[in-house]
Amino acid sequence: MKSKTSLALLLGITIVVTSTSAFGDSGAVYTMTNAAAGNAVLVFNRSVEGQLTPAGVFPTGGLGTGGGLGNQGALAMDERKGFLFVVNTGSNSISVFRIREGDLQLVDVVASHGSRPISLTVNRKTLYVLNNGGAGGGSDTIAGFKIRNDGHLAPIIAGLPLSAPSVGPAQIGFDHEGEILLVTEKTTNRLDLFTVDDDGIAHGPRVVPSAGETPFGFAFGKRGQVFVSEAFGGAANAGAMSSYETEDDALETIAAAVNDKQTAPCWVVVTNDGRFAYTTNTGSGTVSGYRIAFDGSLQLLNVNGQTAITGNGSSPIDAALSNDSRFLFVLTPGSQNIQGFGVSPDGALIPVSNAPGIPPSANGLVSR
Repeated sequence: MKSKTSLALLLGITIVVTSTSAFGDSGAVYTMTNAAAGNAVLVFNRSVEGQLTPAGVFPTGGLGTGGGLGNQGALAMDERKGFLFVVNTGSNSISVFRIREGDLQLVDVVASHGSRPISLTVNRKTLYVLNNGGAGGGSDTIAGFKIRNDGHLAPIIAGLPLSAPSVGPAQIGFDHEGEILLVTEKTTNRLDLFTVDDDGIAHGPRVVPSAGETPFGFAFGKRGQVFVSEAFGGAANAGAMSSYETEDDALETIAAAVNDKQTAPCWVVVTNDGRFAYTTNTGSGTVSGYRIAFDGSLQLLNVNGQTAITGNGSSPIDAALSNDSRFLFVLTPGSQNIQGFGVSPDGALIPVSNAPGIPPSANGLVSR
């Protein structure tokens, strides 16, 4: 506990130490500091009412960048196996933590087999990382790893290219079956589709034009559907979301660029029942909700696109749903906090919590 407390003081974060049993009572929320002097994971206990309580600061053994990453998915979690995975963009590595009651245990730090890792995705015993090497004069690539029972990572493939060496990638993600990997390319307005064989090896990509400009974050829903946010270059009130259907190595548009009337939607989550999708609008300080029809078509929950307001200057980025989809948490580094909302049966969002003390460099969010 001494090391956690001293690091917290260094970062200027107030930590409330709770009992060990409180850590696992209902759930937890995780983000990373992305600090250039030393990256660390911030842990918050979640109560049954959605309240967040700081529970510790855990060094990753790697470095952040101290700034924005233009990404979704800097953290990934395998809740069934009890592992948390974190990118260290400043030191080109990935950290693995074992999730324990009252603690996180660092079990491995490995090279990302590329430069500037920004996004992770996990399915069963396989992890893939998206490396944004093009931002530093290199190439954007993906790499895959097998996850051993003890949490250690073993590389299986590296250096798989995207559609071009520098494409401004934002996210990599598995579909629910672990048979498809999707990558968004912001600067080329393209989507990369990889197929994954039984050994976890990715093949491709098949490159598909995005239905809208600046595809950013995405989330898979039911029936092979995937929902992608489109920032439209940050143009005022031009943001949108598109839905697609995946089949083998194909991607068919269901609903193209459904406008949310907000600015710079970038991060996407979908509820477990597949009924609602939410995107955070960085430029507007809002969250937009969509109702998802059985066929994957989209309808705004609110006429003005404002399902929740995070506030002017809050710059909402990453979002995460609790494992039961009862709560939505939004990382707002502009106001240096994590905001929590209850998810109503009709998709409305009700403010329930606010966890302050988040550094402005914070990035990534997962919840259980």
